[in-house]
Amino acid sequence: MEIKVLGGCCKSCDVLLDYVNEVLVELDKKAKVEKITDFVEIAKLGVLKTPGIVIDGKVIFSGRMADKKEVKEILSKY
Repeated sequence: MEIKVLGGCCKSCDVLLDYVNEVLVELDKKAKVEKITDFVEIAKLGVLKTPGIVIDGKVIFSGRMADKKEVKEILSKY
């Protein structure tokens, strides 16, 4: 699984990245996690607002913050 956390250097984006890494440990799942901060690359993914998450090339959500519970629900499906 490849997960991209999209966003600049904002607190929400950093917290979202932490949630993803924490949930992966809790679910005992392996994934390549990458934080994308380059807005040109983010736009190429079709995302105009951050923060956001892309899993295996599919935009899961963007333009809002997810809490840890929602991140866990999302990642448990993969």
